Amino acid sequence: MKFKIGLLIVMVAIAFWAYGFFYDKDSEVIEDVIVVTDFLSCAEAGNAVMESYPRQCRHGEVTYTEDIGNELEKTDLIQVSYPRPGTKISSPLVIQGMARGFWFFEATFPVVLTDWDGKIIAEGYATAEDPWMTEEFVSFSVEIQFEKPGFGERGTLVLRKSNPSDLPENDDALEIPVFFE
Repeated sequence: MKFKIGLLIVMVAIAFWAYGFFYDKDSEVIEDVIVVTDFLSCAEAGNAVMESYPRQCRHGEVTYTEDIGNELEKTDLIQVSYPRPGTKISSPLVIQGMARGFWFFEATFPVVLTDWDGKIIAEGYATAEDPWMTEEFVSFSVEIQFEKPGFGERGTLVLRKSNPSDLPENDDALEIPVFFE
């Protein structure tokens, strides 16, 4: 009788150990699952990234495209060499590029940095580094200081065309998605 009770105790202990061993393994697998909903999560899941511009990632039958803002639409008007879309930025941020002379007014144009929710966290004015009274591309730069938002890692850098008339038909902007370090 004592042998049967001892055997029963050992079997119950082995059952608990086996349950814990396999349960923990299943929990680890569930925690490692990445839900793919956009380009970034597709790349994080280990899927191949196509070297197109903008980059694309394929997950099963769905292809996700990297968000580069409206850069391709504005490439003949303004081009930013730094930061590029998707760059991790920190303060102070030096922005450099080229814009057509008519993007400026009095050799400047406004620059705004927003958080994930569109709240402005920094503002400044880009300054022409060459004569700006032309229709050709003119180099510009600006340095802005900002505090990293407490929530959200994404933001948007907005380079606005100068519009001293304030007429809506003269508004234009380049929007570049960025990440905060």
